[in-house]
Amino acid sequence: MQKQRPGRGKSALPPSYYEGFIEKKGPKEKEHKRYWTSLIGDTLFFFNNSRDTTYVEKLCLSGFLSLTDDNSRDKNLEAGRLTLKMRDGEFRLTVPSLEARELWKGFIYTVVKLAVPHSLTLLPGQIHLLQEVLSEEEKRRRKQEESAAPPAGSPANCTEQETDLPSCFNKVSRTEAESLLEKYPDCGNLLLRPGRDGQSYAVSTRQELNGSSVMKHYRVGRQGPGYLIEVENPISCSSLCDVVSCFIEKTDRTLVPFILQEDYEHSISIPSPRASLPTLYTEPEPIPEPEPEENFYLNDYCNAQSAEDTVKKGQADHSPRPPLLPPKPAPTMMNPVNMKTPLKPPVCLKPKPSQRPPSESTATVKPLLPQQSQPNEVLLHSVTEELREKLLQRRGYLS
Repeated sequence: MQKQRPGRGKSALPPSYYEGFIEKKGPKEKEHKRYWTSLIGDTLFFFNNSRDTTYVEKLCLSGFLSLTDDNSRDKNLEAGRLTLKMRDGEFRLTVPSLEARELWKGFIYTVVKLAVPHSLTLLPGQIHLLQEVLSEEEKRRRKQEESAAPPAGSPANCTEQETDLPSCFNKVSRTEAESLLEKYPDCGNLLLRPGRDGQSYAVSTRQELNGSSVMKHYRVGRQGPGYLIEVENPISCSSLCDVVSCFIEKTDRTLVPFILQEDYEHSISIPSPRASLPTLYTEPEPIPEPEPEENFYLNDYCNAQSAEDTVKKGQADHSPRPPLLPPKPAPTMMNPVNMKTPLKPPVCLKPKPSQRPPSESTATVKPLLPQQSQPNEVLLHSVTEELREKLLQRRGYLS
């Protein structure tokens, strides 16, 4: 019998032929324990209750010897008791009623002997149900033989049909087994693998001792319809599941079957078309603008001042200007040489009667020529004489 095999739920198992509560007491157990039991194929699966999806133990009926009624007295007078003898021990089973006892006997005999028993007290409908179970079991075994027909003497040919190997079985070599146990310590420390000769099996274990890992390997050979753990005191087992259970019990559950967890999808779905289409164009990322330099130099201040002066000058150029006055005519100077008409002597203006005649000391006349040290009258006289002479000379020259 294999105990505590996690990782395989009720949904992963084939349909159940029959199920109900059974109190079981194994060859190494002191008291009965109540389980919800399902007969699936030729194996009894034990659950803690009817709602659990993972079984805690299972018992393969390939090592079946006999199934008899147990007529010993019990406190529950309505309960039915059975004694199931297997190659590896005797099991005591207790069912809720005598009718349930007859049904369990009929289903177990049908899957083990592949025949409907006629010695039991059953109703016609119950017998018809057993015939349907017989037909389903024959189809199941036929499919197993067609899908996996191993050569005679190979490790895959065992008494349990070998299609239901322990969950800790892995087709790896000795070195690969050590690598798996070392790499995934949380998945377990007991691994079942094929033997080197191809005719046997081997068990690889890993345990911690003083901070270091200790690897051990055990050979499991064939012994008739069963198996033999080849140690100092050989241990016989009826199936590979019993081999694994034996290692667990001998080490007080220190060894745990190695089950490598794998991720699977929880629903069947089609990938989104958008996710499968290639990306035709991807917008380029914007180029970040360079950050301004924070260095300051000596000529930065001069450049700033010149720029400020330029701005002020431009503002001044654009400011409105006052209107320009017309230019004043330049004063014309009289040249006596170039004059063709005789010049008239200057006339002194007489003062107005209302004004006081200026004295010689205070009278001032604006001279046409720069002032000289001679008196004004002498100067005028000399000038008039000189002009007169030049005029006479000119006239004589012209005549």
